[in-house]
Amino acid sequence: RGSRRRSRVPDPDELSDDEWYERGREVVLTKLDSRAHTRGELGIAMSRNGVPEQVQHQVLDRFEELGLIDDGNFAMQWVESRHGARGLSRRAVAMELSRKGVAPDVIDEAVNHISDDDEARAAVELARKKFRTSASVPEPRLTRRVAAVLARKGYGPDITWQAVRQVKEELERNKHWNSRAGVGGKSQGSCRIKSRAP
Repeated sequence: RGSRRRSRVPDPDELSDDEWYERGREVVLTKLDSRAHTRGELGIAMSRNGVPEQVQHQVLDRFEELGLIDDGNFAMQWVESRHGARGLSRRAVAMELSRKGVAPDVIDEAVNHISDDDEARAAVELARKKFRTSASVPEPRLTRRVAAVLARKGYGPDITWQAVRQVKEELERNKHWNSRAGVGGKSQGSCRIKSRAP
């Protein structure tokens, strides 16, 4: 089997500061060519390529000056994507941003745009979707499965069970009204109108 061989990382003394700067710059440009990255992610990428720490700071500072690295904007986009589109909780989004090396104050500012009402709505929508797609699963396993989905999205017990209760109440109301409509329709269908003789 063929194997890909990684290029050798030079020792710090093998290159001048200017050469290391150019190497770090190329690493950052390559990463940014695929998608936006945080300052922390790009620092890790340069470390893997042997770029000395003091040179990393110079490269990252320069890219920030040019507006090509913006952790605040990255965090806001991440919140929109992970909470708005995927339904992750505030806590889960914050943990993901922390793993990407975003500073705590930047994380706080971004996730504070997710209100308690936003979280409640997202949790209910996730529960609603899971109940619909797993309707064939018997109780109480279905309820446990829905609660597990919300827990994996980062929601705590209070908001999880509040969402589960709300959706189950909705389903019960729908079942009640559907049942009444069915009875009404049946009774109307069973009535026969006798025609008069001419």
